[in-house]
Amino acid sequence: QVQPVESGGGLVQTGGSLRLSCAASGRTFIYAMGWFRQAPGTEREFVAAISWNGVNTYYADSLKGRFTISRDNAKNTVYLQMNSLKPEDTAVYSCAASTSPMSGVRRDPRGYAYWGQGTQVTVSS
Repeated sequence: QVQPVESGGGLVQTGGSLRLSCAASGRTFIYAMGWFRQAPGTEREFVAAISWNGVNTYYADSLKGRFTISRDNAKNTVYLQMNSLKPEDTAVYSCAASTSPMSGVRRDPRGYAYWGQGTQVTVSS
């Protein structure tokens, strides 16, 4: 069992930055960690993912260059640095843990077995 726990959300002005954290540990080997977001009335959207060793990272094309995912395995924590935030980035951001060795599922929420509760990010205009 793995329980991801997010932190770091909040209210920020357009152009500002936030860093989200996700702590996850457990007995199950985690192949990758991912971030997804969901705004009201929309489907869950892939944001970024990172392999267990940090070698491979994956980004939504629309967010590449503004968002950066990283990890600190000593702390069992994954980070999402979000820069140049826009009002359309407003959403609940959720962290998820993948127990699948298949890299092809990194952008698919169905590839993740364990999910955090989510943290609200609000970008004001």
